Parts: sequence; C-alpha cells; structure tokens
Amino acid sequence: MTETPSTDALPASWPWLEKLVGIDTTSRDSNLPLIELVAERVRGLGLEPQIFHDDGGTKANLIVTVPAADGSRSGGVMLSGHTDVVPVDGQKWQSDPFTATVRDGRVYGRGTCDMKAFSAVALTLLPQFVEAELAQPLHLALSYDEEVGCLGGAQIVKQIADLGLAPRLCVVGEPTTMQVIRAHKSINVLRIVFTGVAAHSSLTPQGVNAIEYAARFVTTARRMADDWRENGPFDEAYPVPYTTMSVNRIDGGIAQNTVPDRCVVEMEFRSIAAVEPTDVVDRLRTTVDDLRASMQAENPAADAELEILAMVPGLDTPADAAAIGDVAAWGGVPSEGKVTYGTEAGQFSGSGIETVVCGPGDIAQAHAADEYVELAQIEECEAFMSRLLAHLSQGGEA
Repeated sequence: MTETPSTDALPASWPWLEKLVGIDTTSRDSNLPLIELVAERVRGLGLEPQIFHDDGGTKANLIVTVPAADGSRSGGVMLSGHTDVVPVDGQKWQSDPFTATVRDGRVYGRGTCDMKAFSAVALTLLPQFVEAELAQPLHLALSYDEEVGCLGGAQIVKQIADLGLAPRLCVVGEPTTMQVIRAHKSINVLRIVFTGVAAHSSLTPQGVNAIEYAARFVTTARRMADDWRENGPFDEAYPVPYTTMSVNRIDGGIAQNTVPDRCVVEMEFRSIAAVEPTDVVDRLRTTVDDLRASMQAENPAADAELEILAMVPGLDTPADAAAIGDVAAWGGVPSEGKVTYGTEAGQFSGSGIETVVCGPGDIAQAHAADEYVELAQIEECEAFMSRLLAHLSQGGEA
C-alpha cells in the first residue's frame, strides 16, 4: 500500500533524492542533465565544479572541493558516487521507475539503491560543509558509465591527480547496508570474435566452422573456471571464495545448412587478489592464438581475435588501514566480509588513495525491478555524513 508520508517523516535528503531519481541517467544515455543540476547547486554555494566531458561530449565527470579553512584543497576525504543507472527495459515495476515513490518505509525508483541515495545525502549536507571551518578539505566526485565498465572511474582518478587533490581517504558509496567493505574482486570483460569461412553444409571441407572453434575456446575457459573452483587459490572472506569465469553470450551462424563464418563469444572473469588478471588474459589470448593457427591451417582467410572490453581492478585495502577505522568511527558498520561485485573503489585505491566501500541500501536490490532503499538506511547515511562533518571541522572529533 502506498504511503503518503508527511514532510517530517521523510529524511532531510529526500528533495535531492527525488531530483536525482527523476533524471533518467541510464548508461546508454547522457548524464549531463544531472551533472548540470549539481553544478548549478554547487556554484550557488560559492564553489566551482570541475567538469570533464567524455570524448563524445555527451557525458561528464564532476569533481568539487570544499577547501579547508586555510584554503587548502589537498588531502582530506573524498566521497565518490556514479551517476548512471542500469536499464529498466522489460522489467515490471509497480510505480514509475524514474519517480521516487515511498511505500512501506522504502523509497522505490531506479537508482535509489545503486547509488543515488548516497549522492543525495552528500549534496544535502554540502552547504553545512561549506559553512563549517574545515580542518581538512572535502571532495565530491561524480562519475559516468560505472555500470558499463567503470569507464568514468578510470578517467576521474586521473583528473583528481591532475587537480592535485590527493585525498587521504575515499568512501565509495555503493550499497553495503552501511557496512565498511575493504575488498572486492576485479571485473574483466572480454569479447572473442572467430572469423571462419562460409560453405554449404554438404561441403564442410570447403569451410571453416567458426562456431566449432568458439566451442573449443569455451571448453578451455570452463576448464580454467573448474580448476579455480576445485584447487583455488581461495579467499574465504568472499561468499564465492575463488576466481570465477563464465561465458555469458554467444552469437553465431545464419542457417542450419550453412557452415558459419562468424561466432562472437562474450565472457567475464572476476578474480581474487591472489590471481593476477593480466595473467588470465594472457592465458586466454594464447588459447585464441593457437585456435587461430588451426583455423588458418584450414584456410588462411580465417581469423580469431580477443578484445578487452573492460578491466576494472579489484579492491584489497589492508585490514589495518587507517581508512577502515576512520569510516567505522563515522558510523560505518565494521565488517570482515569481502564482496564479489565490483566498484570504482579499486580504481581509487590503485591511484594511491586509501579506499573503502560504504553506502546505504542492499546490493540485492540493485538492478532489480522495484529497486528500493530503506528510509532507515538513508537516515543512517545522513548520520554518517554528519559525523564526517564534525571530524573535518576545526576541533571536530571522529
């Protein structure tokens, strides 16, 4: 049953969450309306946002800094959120996915959980950070295209470095039910294109069957995945404690009586820290090279190529890192667990910034129809930001 809560019953960040959810930022579309809205807001606070467009000019990252009282812009804490969301195509929603709707103590809408609630809280408290006398600066980073390979994240860490911001700590606000997560697996997405030679199926020696060679590759990939599952290496802090690999899409052939001249395999693997992703790619590339040689022995016109679509680094912040204690002191829930999903946190960590993942909502709700975040989770995040404000303020305590 739909609630009609009073304004008093809604969290302070409701107006911003309503605005952000109301902007359709599905990854295939532009995020500029959202970036422009945020830019207008921060300029109204006397801040100057740094906006970095992608090569096509249709998307952008945004970085804004609240300097310390002494004018310093280097160091401090960075809050990171991505602006894009996954599609709603084919999903059955009880309400408009791009209208934030409150029902039964939850806010429904695409991106409420993943991860506009965190960004809404940060934007709501931003005026308080501006008014306070900060001992350390606060930075807010909003990126594009996280959902399609953390493309904006790869750029934003370079942009942060170019600006000389050097935050000592970064909180990536993905949904963790406000638990402090210090580690996640890498994400690696590959496409392999097998180019055979077409022929009538009654004359198979005249063709090179792209699907059959793709099948050999898939068998090799499955053997690698089975070996990790059976023999490790293992990290028991993960719910799936080993590196995983799966072939998730295959497209090939035109008819049942034609030797196929093309087959495309799309796959991913997610590695724990003990498995180096580039080593895995090298093994797969060697397999493709061997298959290409066999195909060309049948016909020199055949080919096989491996393309890397995305390689998002894992996160493995040490258990004794100062960032973990700091974020817990601000209200993040301590946790020993590691997560199998990926975030931009590995990109921040790889650039030398101590990074953890901590944000409102449950990852189980992300990407689903009727995606939601609990109002109580938003309130926990608001309390977290308030403690961070006190910590960064002159004389504040963690």
